[in-house]
Amino acid sequence: MHENQPSSPSHMSIIDNRKAFHDYFVEEKYEAGLVLEGWEVKAIRAGRVQLKEAYVVLRNGAVWLIGCHISPLVTASTHIKPDPTRSRKLLLHAEEIKKLIGKVERAGYTLVPLDMHYAKGRVKLEVGLGKGKKQFDKRATEKERDWQREKQRLMRREA
Repeated sequence: MHENQPSSPSHMSIIDNRKAFHDYFVEEKYEAGLVLEGWEVKAIRAGRVQLKEAYVVLRNGAVWLIGCHISPLVTASTHIKPDPTRSRKLLLHAEEIKKLIGKVERAGYTLVPLDMHYAKGRVKLEVGLGKGKKQFDKRATEKERDWQREKQRLMRREA
């Protein structure tokens, strides 16, 4: 199983944030619910969501997803004015939030959105607790990936 996909077969991935694994060492993962409006759920089901610019912040003891872009469908209701990049509250257990606050404020960790998926018919967001990679770490990761690819190529040629 690939490292940035949920391990359980009951999860169906909607979108991955591959850039997160390039920019951060992800140490812990949490599954959070999202507070969404009806049009947002329909747009997500249609695959009109973007996590590339998104980030997660802690404000007043709550966890928020900022910068996630959900493009409204043209069939969205006329009495609603959709805001594609509004801040969306994430739902986690109180103990998890306390733990995250401690790590982010004291230990210098960052919260990163990793993957949006369905779990039991609900839209969930996998949030990673990570430390930022330095430029040389990113290069090392890229080198390792290139080497793995080359190794696969060589093994295929021999077989």
